[in-house]
Amino acid sequence: QVRLLESGGDLVQAGRSLRLSCAASGLPFNIYPMSWFRRTPGKEHEFVAAITGGGTTFYGDSVKGRFTISRDNAKNTVYLQMNSLTPEDTAVYHCAACRNRLRITKEDGYGNWGQGTQVTVSS
Repeated sequence: QVRLLESGGDLVQAGRSLRLSCAASGLPFNIYPMSWFRRTPGKEHEFVAAITGGGTTFYGDSVKGRFTISRDNAKNTVYLQMNSLTPEDTAVYHCAACRNRLRITKEDGYGNWGQGTQVTVSS
């Protein structure tokens, strides 16, 4: 059974940084592309960032230059370093394991999701 457990969400002031973590189990982690999506009330999941097993990265336009995704295959963990946070980054952040590499930036490319971690950025 695939399990994804996010952590690191918090309430922070605008301009500060946070690092999210997602610990994975039940899958061959080192070959799975992994991603972060975020969701705010009433909206669909927004693609944030993805990283392939080989380390190639993809970013959503709204976070380019501010967020960095990375992974530690030895620890089965993927990270999201978020810098220069703004109130618009407030959301529940979900970790996901990709099942279709052709859809790596799309919600329907993912079959396993974590419960999410809340990030709140105050102005």
